Amino acid sequence: MGSAIEKLTGLVDAEDRFEHSHAELRETQFAAIDERFQERKGRIRLLGHRAAEAGVTAVRALDDVVPLLFPHTAYKSYPESFLIDERWDRLGKWLGTISPYPIAPIETDGIGDIDEWIARLQAAGHYVSCSSGTTGKSAMLLASERDMEWSRKDTVNVFSWGSGVRPARDRRMMGVAPTAAVPKNLISGEAQQDAFGDPDKKRFRLPIPPLTVGALTSMVVLRKKMAEGTATPAELVAFEQTSKQRQESLDNALIAAAEAFIEYRADKLYIGGMWNALYQVAVLVRERGYAAKDFHPDNCIYVGGGLKRARLPEDYQQFVHETFNIPPNRDFQNYSMQELNSGMPKCRQGNRYHVPPWVVPIILDESGDALVPHSSGEVEGRAGFFDLSLDGRWGGVITGDKISLDFDQCACGAKGPSVRNNIVRYADIAGDDKIGCAGTVDAYVRGLS
Repeated sequence: MGSAIEKLTGLVDAEDRFEHSHAELRETQFAAIDERFQERKGRIRLLGHRAAEAGVTAVRALDDVVPLLFPHTAYKSYPESFLIDERWDRLGKWLGTISPYPIAPIETDGIGDIDEWIARLQAAGHYVSCSSGTTGKSAMLLASERDMEWSRKDTVNVFSWGSGVRPARDRRMMGVAPTAAVPKNLISGEAQQDAFGDPDKKRFRLPIPPLTVGALTSMVVLRKKMAEGTATPAELVAFEQTSKQRQESLDNALIAAAEAFIEYRADKLYIGGMWNALYQVAVLVRERGYAAKDFHPDNCIYVGGGLKRARLPEDYQQFVHETFNIPPNRDFQNYSMQELNSGMPKCRQGNRYHVPPWVVPIILDESGDALVPHSSGEVEGRAGFFDLSLDGRWGGVITGDKISLDFDQCACGAKGPSVRNNIVRYADIAGDDKIGCAGTVDAYVRGLS
């Protein structure tokens, strides 16, 4: 690893990591991206193809980086038939087009589902996480053991910076969300528990089975069949029964969560979840006659995942905070995504998400094809990022998000770049999300796999 990368990623434990200005970091970031590019261009076939097409041989400015970014859809570019027909060998070959490390053929005999295939890959050092695929095909994202170690460290540091909570191992952990059992989520949860959880107080989890990658992808496959009209009557009946059972299990689990909150109300709580589930539990707690006055005054909350299209009252956040007695300085929110390995915590004074030195933010036009010039002040457009902490896959990505990025000092005093709290998805704005280079990337990857 080159010195520029080490200089930036070495700030992960620094208390002042958000105090470095864009101007101060810029040249080191360009050097670090070039180091990564020179190291990986011959190892990641898609990267080599993108660089050759654009004539990029070195990174000296942001304009050189733009052609090297992968659209987030690149991680969904596998043919769906590979999943539907359980072609694990072909799916493994597809992964090889986006991996910096050789993926040796694995024994596929006896593999019953995608979870078993992923387990065999993990045994070989390749961790595959999968997005929820709520709006289409799931993304499959490779990570390495080095990435897992980074996630363990980064998730604790990000939460501590954004919430002001020190890792004193003095809280009861309360998880209020169905959990996707993908490697990054599991590793991050373990790290949070080890850093903030009281080892003598059992962690509460919703009493429902976690969502595995197999469960997520099977839902995607069935939705595809239903949209095409090819789902069999038996599959439709099974889907309805499964959906009904899951809803009943979730309803019962939320009741159990409300009862647990009431039982542990005197403990110092670390509450984690998504707004929809947190709000429903808060309603149940209120219905039983409990509110802020009954809970510990130094509780904290970690909310992730957004609303996921849930419809809640306008004051849902205030309602949750007032139910569980969350002080304003203990409300933590984070901007990140499965495609990145690092978090951007929101500050309390400026209400902005702060970009760490090893993540390079890049604002693009709506198509994702061109850089929107920027060096100071605020600029709006499609978010691109280069995460220099990533090891198991290429760190450059074009996202589906529209953001407002500011290079000036935040009201909280941090000097590094920050993102305004007005993030929206292009798919929600226009009902579609068309990235200019996505089609050519898909065609290239499919041709190799």
